[in-house]
Amino acid sequence: MAAAPDHLFNLRNNFFLGAFQAAINNSDVPNLSPDDAVERDCLVYRSYIALGSYQLVINEIDDSAATPLQAVKLLALYLTSPDNKESTISSLKEWLADPAIANNAILRLIAGIIFMHEQDYNEALKHTNAGGTMELHSLNVQIFLKMHRSDYAERQLRVMQQIDEDHTLTQLASAWLNLSVGGSKIQEAYLIFQDFSEKYQMTSLILNGKAVCCMHMGNFDEAETLLLDALNKDAKDPETLANLVVCCLHLGKPSSRFLSQLKLSHPDHVLVKRSSSAEESFDRAIQSVA
Repeated sequence: MAAAPDHLFNLRNNFFLGAFQAAINNSDVPNLSPDDAVERDCLVYRSYIALGSYQLVINEIDDSAATPLQAVKLLALYLTSPDNKESTISSLKEWLADPAIANNAILRLIAGIIFMHEQDYNEALKHTNAGGTMELHSLNVQIFLKMHRSDYAERQLRVMQQIDEDHTLTQLASAWLNLSVGGSKIQEAYLIFQDFSEKYQMTSLILNGKAVCCMHMGNFDEAETLLLDALNKDAKDPETLANLVVCCLHLGKPSSRFLSQLKLSHPDHVLVKRSSSAEESFDRAIQSVA
């Protein structure tokens, strides 16, 4: 018996590869089951979140919505303002303690994303480590890489490869792991992003992936071209701005404008924090000499 058609394949793919507006624009998919309709709505609202439209998501998802959608709303509330973080995490922990909904895959995924933002990786893994969906497995790979445990990330990737070697998330996870391992694996990561760029709409995610590979291989001119192309697609994308700062420093070009943009749009970015910390250390050194 043939498998039922996957009506949400293109929508998921657009979301996974960072084509968020395309995901929203092509979300009117007919003949969806109730469960698929909820998944569709989750992907659309998460696309709006990725584009920074937090308030739209908060306004449109009401208290009668299904648990996965409530979880997505919680992510929007968490990201909308630093003042909301404490109350949002408190609500999240209440929901995760409720046996009726604690096992919901989207709720566990959102918990993983929020605790990863908080850099509380052990707490994130409590909710994601059991897997169950390709997104949960790929989030595990990201968490393990942030913990500098490429050995555990590789185990998760092997699980994904056994489920579906050609899945977009399996390919992405493979590229992240290859970048982390470095050396000869960088070329393999580059080929994955190159394959995406030939098959799908070019996005900031794909361009940044190729650019980071180029920088690892010492091809900073090509990396700069890719990153400026990414900047044309999204002038506020934090990874594009951060990668441009690094790339310009290697090329001996001024990078202060990109760093200023990053400070304004994403003051919590790791590069901004490191830069501020270095400036403070420099100021202290100057004062101690003065």
